[in-house]
Amino acid sequence: MLGWVLIFLVLALVAAVLGFGGIAGAFTNIAMILFWIFLILFIISLVFRLVRGGPSPRL
Repeated sequence: MLGWVLIFLVLALVAAVLGFGGIAGAFTNIAMILFWIFLILFIISLVFRLVRGGPSPRL
């Protein structure tokens, strides 16, 4: 999902540079929504890992 955020962010930047204001705004909004969904799901997965007592990720 984070990959989709980056794709829409790049598309928004390219559209903004080329002067397509409406399309750039739409891509920016989509990227922002996907980022927040990704962040919420990440936090939920961390909470579930702490509650279940799963193994810690090795670095």
